[in-house]
Amino acid sequence: MRRRSLLAASPAVFLAPAARAQAGRPFYTAGPGSAFLPYGEAVARFAASRGIALEVRQSAGSLENLRRVEDEPDAIGTAFLGSVVDALNGTQAAGGRRHRAIRALFPMYLTGFMAVALASRGLTRFADLAGRKVGCGPARGPAETFFRAAAGVAGISSEIVSGDSATLSRAVLSGEIDALWQGAVIPIPAIAAVADAAEAVIIGPGAEVAAGVVRRLPHLSPLVVPGGTYRGQPDEVASFAAWNFVIANAALPEAEAYAITRAVLSASDPVREIAPIAAGTRAANAGANQVLAFHPGAARALREAGATVPDIAVPA
Repeated sequence: MRRRSLLAASPAVFLAPAARAQAGRPFYTAGPGSAFLPYGEAVARFAASRGIALEVRQSAGSLENLRRVEDEPDAIGTAFLGSVVDALNGTQAAGGRRHRAIRALFPMYLTGFMAVALASRGLTRFADLAGRKVGCGPARGPAETFFRAAAGVAGISSEIVSGDSATLSRAVLSGEIDALWQGAVIPIPAIAAVADAAEAVIIGPGAEVAAGVVRRLPHLSPLVVPGGTYRGQPDEVASFAAWNFVIANAALPEAEAYAITRAVLSASDPVREIAPIAAGTRAANAGANQVLAFHPGAARALREAGATVPDIAVPA
């Protein structure tokens, strides 16, 4: 009954008084070529249909979003759980700063990691990337972090090139770099752009290396990408993956966190009502987050939607 009443509620009930007074809450996503940007734009459009105003802002991705949400009590953002772990622990990737104000709102989608190279380069295995120029997205971002992890397990070293996904895709096609390693919803837009434009090879770390990465980083999980996911990819690709969540500052009023989360979760068919990229934006996927405490307002909305919300300690 709770689930039915949630979906049937009129748009007006999603708005707390404070949320109605707020126009265009900052919603940090990423730059062109990243799946964060179209996801954020789609969620913002759907939220607007429910009376929630979100202003999509481009950024360098997860690590910048985590920093901005940590510092801006009224902001929300998209974040990869691997980067969340870095932020909570204050690792070098997070600039050595331990984040304490970030909280989870709702699940987005699963991120898988893999590489693409032009077939003319003759690269077919992850080990072939040794000594090559590999684009890994923004400097110190999730893609670079997990490429380094996979390279460490595989015992190889590559020359890492930083930049936004769209720029690096063009660099692969022009021959400026040997391969592009990316993480995003499958199929990864930047990798698909290369495969659609030229004869290309999709390269995963392989099951053995992926298992080694998961042992080191247990918030990740093994992933098998079916053959035919990308143009010219006949065989399955073994890799690893983790989830992305929308996050908020702990200071965001509970009523507003509740209203935002409830509004987005009101989509009974997120693929049709929000976008195909939002297939995982369902309350049932709340348990995929085992690292970041949920905002109390979001936890209430998730439970009302029938989810089991993990009991995760608030950062000390």
